[in-house]
Amino acid sequence: MPRFSIIVPSHGVAGRLSQALDSVLGQSFGDLQLIPVCDAPDAPADGGPPCSSAAGNAADVAAGYAGRDSRVTPVHSPPSAGLSGARNAGMRAATGTYVLFLDGDDLLLPGALAALDARLAEIAGADVLYAEHERVPWWEGEPTNPAAPLLAKAPKGAFAPADRPGLTGVQLPAWSAVYRRAFLTEHELTFPDGHFTDLGWGGLVTVAAERIAVLRRPVVRHRLRRQGSRLNLPGPHQHTLLDQVERVLTRAAECELPAERTGPLFDQLFAVVLKTASRPERLPSGHRAFFRRAARLHRRHRPAGHRVPGGSLGVQHRLLAAGAYTAFRALRGANRAAGGAVGRLPRPRMLRTRLRYARALRRPLDDGLAVYCAYWGRGYACNPAAIHAKARELAPHIRSVFLVEAGQEHAVPEGVEYAVIGSRRYWEVLARAKYLVNNANFAEGVVKRPGSVHVQTQHGTPLKTMGVDQSTYPVVAAQSGSFTKLLGRVDRWDFNLSSNRHSTQMWERAFPGSYEHLEYGYPRNDVYYTATAEDVARVRRELGVPEGRTAVLYAPTHRDHHTGFETGLDLEAFCAAAGEDVVVLLRAHYFYDRGRSLGSDRIIDVTGHRSSEDVCLAADALITDYSSIMFDYANLDRPIVVYADDWDVYRETRGVYFDLPAQPPGLVARTPQELAAVFRDGSYAGPRARALRAAFRERFCQFDDGRAAERVVRRVLLGEPPEAVPPVIPLAERVPAPAAATLVRS
Repeated sequence: MPRFSIIVPSHGVAGRLSQALDSVLGQSFGDLQLIPVCDAPDAPADGGPPCSSAAGNAADVAAGYAGRDSRVTPVHSPPSAGLSGARNAGMRAATGTYVLFLDGDDLLLPGALAALDARLAEIAGADVLYAEHERVPWWEGEPTNPAAPLLAKAPKGAFAPADRPGLTGVQLPAWSAVYRRAFLTEHELTFPDGHFTDLGWGGLVTVAAERIAVLRRPVVRHRLRRQGSRLNLPGPHQHTLLDQVERVLTRAAECELPAERTGPLFDQLFAVVLKTASRPERLPSGHRAFFRRAARLHRRHRPAGHRVPGGSLGVQHRLLAAGAYTAFRALRGANRAAGGAVGRLPRPRMLRTRLRYARALRRPLDDGLAVYCAYWGRGYACNPAAIHAKARELAPHIRSVFLVEAGQEHAVPEGVEYAVIGSRRYWEVLARAKYLVNNANFAEGVVKRPGSVHVQTQHGTPLKTMGVDQSTYPVVAAQSGSFTKLLGRVDRWDFNLSSNRHSTQMWERAFPGSYEHLEYGYPRNDVYYTATAEDVARVRRELGVPEGRTAVLYAPTHRDHHTGFETGLDLEAFCAAAGEDVVVLLRAHYFYDRGRSLGSDRIIDVTGHRSSEDVCLAADALITDYSSIMFDYANLDRPIVVYADDWDVYRETRGVYFDLPAQPPGLVARTPQELAAVFRDGSYAGPRARALRAAFRERFCQFDDGRAAERVVRRVLLGEPPEAVPPVIPLAERVPAPAAATLVRS
């Protein structure tokens, strides 16, 4: 029997689940059972449609851990059962002496289990051990310890709840305590159904417990969700708060708890009730009914001799007890009369422009206008360009405007309407467009208008850390600016594109928001399945690739710890050592596209070429270090070699989501000599390289099949339902564009 069973529900947090599980398995105290609870993999219990891919992601993550560690015991619970059902399913599978709960996007702090074990040894026999926790906005800000004041005056040893009646589980989340499993079984304690289940659970545990104790040390890091607590959202679920309150107070009455114990419990429960009652926006309908039911509960369960709190809260208690709904609403209105929403005026730099933009925002949205932008206005490129082209074909009734920087107008193809960033017309179309499509982010001052649709297409698959995950890497964080402002821009997104489930998980972690994931593939990669041999030959001629030569694309990524572009490789020496028929297509990261050329007879500098997709089509093989271009190029099913000469430095300074040298798309070279050798002997395209590439494609080319742009246009611009968009073609049935050269050398 393990000492601890740790139950981790995972619904809706697949992207951060691995961090939670790692925080448990990485504990110095290892006598544990880890129970990740995943959504049921098939149809949920209510007979609805199959679970989302995010649910499958969580189950896949949990299964992977179970395969590596026998202490991991995944269980399943249907999404319809909610958080309470997931935790109850975990308890049924628990075999440990003590039970802990951990949300799937929180962390068990280092040394937590050792500290809990030591404290439990000191106070043998306690039913519940309450502990402190950290509460942190993990994207930006300092952690707080909200439980510390509540636990500060508790006795040193185990004690009866009557000795400290103000210490109840109502004020603490379920994961801020450890529970003796035999105690839970004896009293048949389970999480009550519905919302506010922690409140109901904490109250029921308080009523049943005979001995409790306290650990004055944080054991869990609770990472606040960007969207806030679901319990604060408006809706009919707010009425279930009263179900939990009634359940707890009824149980307390059945157990005949004395008034000195029920008094604090009553006050804490009704503090939550009054908080909801004073916010009628949480109850769009039925606010009066909520108030009246709360008043009946207040009168029925008020302990004998109960003294109402002082101040405004005491006034609210009296009005609730009297059922004085009109007076209660008037008090609430008086307390909030000073509140006002100022500062919604957007912030373009110049006052005149700001006023014009504000004026344009007052005009109706143009349902027939879409605005596109790529790479902060560098030109007509990437996913926005591919969606734009498909929209002209499938949705010609929608007028499209592409945004470009001043001086980049030449980068827009003839016949494509554009606006220069910062111009009067730029702000006008941003204010009026119903559809806004970008692979980065629109300017800080852009307002998300009701009814507008923002599509974030992204521009790569994440190997390196992105978004708020960069906050723990000082070199990157220093260049990233405010993460709070970044997340403000994320709040504008309605849709976020993904080309594989790895990306879906990482976007969820890096850019937490309320947007919908579109696992449709990257539109820019469609060409890898639609291009013909003639297209490949044409691009090679345009780039100047000599006929009969093996064109090797070298595409290194940006280094945050470098101040300028460094090739990282002596390309002339590589060509000389790799073979006479090898030419290199050099494509530096777009940060370094400044118009200068590093070309020679054997090196063709294609950094300034508008389309990275064309460059990939022209290449017979790819050499990269850690650039996301490898994920796109893998769609072509052509050889890839990873040149990882500084992997350890890159991993430590930039942060990565997986170990690339351990799961590469092809052979890995650590030195220039190794790199040249694999081309000279042909092993870069040999059997081992093909096997590695096949596994990589299986993981990272899941949704790219040549029809991604069509799916986006149909779903977003034409408003077709998800089930009507073309399904993704299985990987085995896709036919990539043909390569120009014979890849296996004699």
